[in-house]
This record gives sequence, C-alpha cells and structure tokens, in this order.
Amino acid sequence: MFASPVLGVATGAALLLLGSAAAAPPKASAAPSETVTVDSVGRIAGNSVTLSGTYRCTDATGSVYISSAVHQGPSAESHSIGGTQAVCDGREHRWENTGNVPDGALKAGEARVEATILEMSPSGVLLVPTFHAVQHQDVTLIQD
Repeated sequence: MFASPVLGVATGAALLLLGSAAAAPPKASAAPSETVTVDSVGRIAGNSVTLSGTYRCTDATGSVYISSAVHQGPSAESHSIGGTQAVCDGREHRWENTGNVPDGALKAGEARVEATILEMSPSGVLLVPTFHAVQHQDVTLIQD
C-alpha cells in the first residue's frame, strides 16, 4: 500500500512543526470519547512492521491521520510506521499502519509504540497540527 502525496506532505509538515511553537497543543476541550488504542501485538516481516489498534475522534475541520512510531531497547531512536487517514465521526474505527525500518533496527520481542490522532488544519498558507489523542503502549513484536 502506498501513501498518497497528500499524506506525505501532511506528515512532513507535522514533523517539521511538532517541536515548534506553531504546533497546537492537545485540545483542552477534547472529550474523553477521543481515543486511540494500540493492539498488544505488532508484526515484523523482513524490514516491514505492521501496527494496529482502534480510534475514535470528533470535531475535525482538517485532514486527520493516525500516525504511529515504535521504539525498542535502550536506543532513543524511534521509527515512524506509516499513517492512516481517519474518519472523525464519533464512532470507533480500526487503524493499521505498515512501514519499513532500516535493516536490523527492530527484532521480535518487547517494544514501545506511540499512536497519535493528528489533525492538519489550514491556518493561512500553512497546515497546523492539532493532536486529538495520544497513546503509549508496550507491545510484543512477532516475526511473520
């Protein structure tokens, strides 16, 4: 599955803005009904990693994505694992992201995953990220 150019641009814009003052903080009024979960098991096949879970979001005005990243062992390096376009209709949906990591970066065993519901809202000529929900989850990566 190939990500669309729009998703690539949105993801790139989000990564550029994440550490800056332009990034909007999580919505203070975000209802508890906005959630993202991570399944307790992820899959590795060669250099490909697949993560999944569920999400629920509301009140989106821009494009919304479920992003995920995985970290393993003492290394501080986190690996982005794809992005899925989200539907923010207040109902629970499944998400699944697949991405490639460098050779030997991950192996079967315990890992830590972060999943985020990220909205990219227009603000003038820029897209500004707004976080609806974030979840950190310990998972077990299994070899397919």
